[in-house]
This record gives sequence, structure tokens and C-alpha cells, in this order.
Amino acid sequence: MGTKLERISQLSKENPDMVFTSVWHIINIDLLKECHREMDGKKAVGIDGVTKGEYEKNLEENLTNLVERLKNKSYKPKPARRVDIPKGKGKTRPLSIYCYEDKLIQEALRRVLEAVFEPHFYDKMMGFRPNKGCHTAIRHLNTMLEMRNTNWVLDADIKGFFDHLGHEWIIKFVESRIKDPNIIRLIKRYLKGGIIKDFAYEDTEEGSGQGSVCSPILANIYMHYILVWWFEECIVPKLKGYGGLVVYADDFVVCFQYKEEAELFYELLKKRMKIFGLEMEESKTRLIEFGRMAEQNRKARGERKPETFEFLGFTHYCSKSRRGWFRVKRKTSKKKFAKKCRELSQTMRAMRTWRLTDIFRKTNQILIGYYHYYGITDNGKSLQRMKRKVENLLYYWLNHRSQKRSYNWAGFLELLKAFPLAKPKIYVNIYQTE
Repeated sequence: MGTKLERISQLSKENPDMVFTSVWHIINIDLLKECHREMDGKKAVGIDGVTKGEYEKNLEENLTNLVERLKNKSYKPKPARRVDIPKGKGKTRPLSIYCYEDKLIQEALRRVLEAVFEPHFYDKMMGFRPNKGCHTAIRHLNTMLEMRNTNWVLDADIKGFFDHLGHEWIIKFVESRIKDPNIIRLIKRYLKGGIIKDFAYEDTEEGSGQGSVCSPILANIYMHYILVWWFEECIVPKLKGYGGLVVYADDFVVCFQYKEEAELFYELLKKRMKIFGLEMEESKTRLIEFGRMAEQNRKARGERKPETFEFLGFTHYCSKSRRGWFRVKRKTSKKKFAKKCRELSQTMRAMRTWRLTDIFRKTNQILIGYYHYYGITDNGKSLQRMKRKVENLLYYWLNHRSQKRSYNWAGFLELLKAFPLAKPKIYVNIYQTE
């Protein structure tokens, strides 16, 4: 099955103007079996309560029945179960949990869409793409800031991006390369599947549920047309100075050489977003002076040192190398650091009665995962802070295993010799290409 999708991807790459009119046949029992094998069986279940293990008991029968319903067009997705995930400061993010069978169809649909559209996405767009993760986006941004004529940075934020994607626009964008009516019908049914929240059904008139398997590729298609393609083909050719863009899912940063061009772009951006049913979060969108000449220019005007901005969990700030050359450095953002500390405290509270071996094993797993993401060039101090915070949290919660205090600080340090915590490590060199 991979060969068929690879062939479609190759055709799409070699023929930029090609429109696919017949790809429905690819979603067959073989592809669905492959999707089933690779599906995570530990995910939360939808409103029908069916798990991967239960579906697998009669896999052949279930898939045969599913394919038959697809062929006779009687397949209809069940409503997603909607839950709110805490974001911090009392805010929440809506998460849609789909039934297992619907996840299989979404995964198959995702693979078809990715095969057709992936060859046409720009390198500036990262997130939910093969071999283009957060660190790739940060490397690209670093090149724009250090190696290009960047003097101004637009740190932008779209209000509720996934929740406000226009269904009609999604269909139009998909139809630009896929005009198979069966695929279009399937996407429409998925988008209009509805949600169950607090035991009540609600229609879905806009948006693509976060938690859906194919939501990321639809979001990338949307972002490609409304922002990336527009910026590269319509904005950059008209600029007098440098202009650069990096996008990760719905987060993006735009760099400019001249302030007036940055300001004009932002006004045009707001108008363009409205056309596609979106709105900029103006309270979180800022144009700041940032780059090689920022400190010198601001000092000449009697202003403070250059402002910082946040992107992908890091605070980016102007600095210098040991030799005095301009450098952009990064540290874990205060907001992300505080959020992780709250999560760790809750986790340690829940496992404080476990065996010490299990507590430290789990804690080290969390720490190593944290180091793998935040362990990038120049961020060593933030990693050390996190390790010290973990030590303090462990000391606190191990002394709350019972009414009797278990350790004084000297005794706790001896415990750490027997159960050492993972040491901070820089895993990602921001100047090394992947």
C-alpha cells in the first residue's frame, strides 16, 4: 500500500499542476489494516467505548463491513467526545476524542492528503510534517535572525486557529489538487460529524477538532494557502528589503528588514485572515525591533536593550558570542517552565506512595524527555534550574508520604546518591543541520 501512496506523491511532485480525480480506491482493507497496526491502542476512547483491542477481536469482519459502508456511501462518522484540557491560568483547550473506527478512516484519509499535498508545501512550514519538527523550525528561525538582514520581528498569534477553520475553504483548498467526489464527501462528513459535550450534541459549523488524526494535515493545507503561499508569492516579491517566514502549525514568526514593510504586512495580514474566517490575537501579536543592529539602534535613541519574543516554548533574545559577535540565544520561557513545574508537582503528589525505585525511574523518564526538547544550544542554565526544581519537589513530596517527616536535607542528598537524577544535557546543536 505504501507503494501506491509513494507513486501518488511522486506524481504530485513531478506534475505541479496535476489534479487527482481518482484516489478513493486507495482507502481499502489493506490500507486500513496497516493503519490499525500502527494505531496507538492507549488513546482515550470515543463515545462508543470501543478500544483497539476490542476492535481487533473481529478485525477482518469489522474492516470488511467498514469498507462495504464506504463503498455504498453509508459510512457516517460518530460525533466526537469533547473534553477541555487545562492550559494554565484558568484557560482550557478543547480536545476532540473520536471513536476508534473513525480514527482508522481519518488516518487513511491523512495519508492520502499528505501524499498529494506534501510535495507542494514550502520548507518554511514545519509541524505535523515528515522530518520537520520544532528544532527544525528553530534552526530555520535562527538563520533568518543571524544570517539575514533582519531588524524587525513580527511575533504573531491567530485566535483559536483550529476552532475557526472555514469548512467551505477547507473543501476549496483540497479541491485545488483532489477532485475525487468520494474523498470530498468523506472530508465533509468528518467536518460535520458534530461533538458530544456534557452529554449534549452540538453541530460543528466550523473548525477541525484538535485530537483528530487528519486535523493537522487539513490545518497545514489551510495555512499553506492563506499564509505561506501568499507570503512567498505575493508579499516577498514586492519587498524592498529582506522578508522571511517560519511557521509551526498555527504559530509563526515573520522577519523584516524595514519597519514600514513589517507594519504594512501586518495590516494586510489582518485583512487576509478575515477573508478566511480567522482573526489575529492582537493582544499577543507584537512587532519588535530585533536583530544585529537592534541594540545599537535602541541605545542611540536612549531606549532599553532589545525586547524578547517567545516561539515554541523558548524565549529568544539578542546576545553576543564569546568573541563579541552578534548571537541569538534561547532559554526556556517562564510560562512553559512554570507550567511544567505545576505538572511535575501534581505527578509527584500522585506517586509519592510508590516504591522509591519506581518514583525515581518515572522522574528520570520525565526529566530526560524534558532535556530532549529543551536541551538546545545556550539553554544549559534553564535545564539546571529544572533539575534543582525537581529535587525540591521530590524532597517536599517524599516528606509528605505520611504524617511523619521522612528526610532532612542531608538525608535526602544521601538518597540522591543511591537514586541519582538524570543530568542535564544539550541534545540539539542549533547550528547543526539535521
